[in-house]
Amino acid sequence: MRRALWPDEPLEVRRAEAAANIARSDGGMATFAAEEAGEVVGFAEVSLRHDYVNGCDTSPVAFLEGIYVRAGHRRRGIGRALVAAAGQWGRSHGCREFASDALLGNDASRRFHGAAGFEETERVVYFRKPL
Repeated sequence: MRRALWPDEPLEVRRAEAAANIARSDGGMATFAAEEAGEVVGFAEVSLRHDYVNGCDTSPVAFLEGIYVRAGHRRRGIGRALVAAAGQWGRSHGCREFASDALLGNDASRRFHGAAGFEETERVVYFRKPL
């Protein structure tokens, strides 16, 4: 499912990232899974961010790093339940704000975030210049 959520990254990169998240011992990352009939149908990853998070005023901030629900299981509350679990985890770690992001062109993600209770705070365009 991580591959489906982030298809532009090589599978090996995603696997290494997942292994590193599991191996973290600082308690700053959590993964939540949704199951139906013994099958994992969705997941959410949340982290504690202590650096500045766009649109937030406090630290740490619970940050929704990724969320995915298999196509045949969407629009049934699974995503909102994953967000609720991730938000509760953030509260239990002293967070007063829960943040996330989505690409400007990802309308489905932006609609989901709004339906899950997030509010848009700002839009950012990133730049780079090779040296």
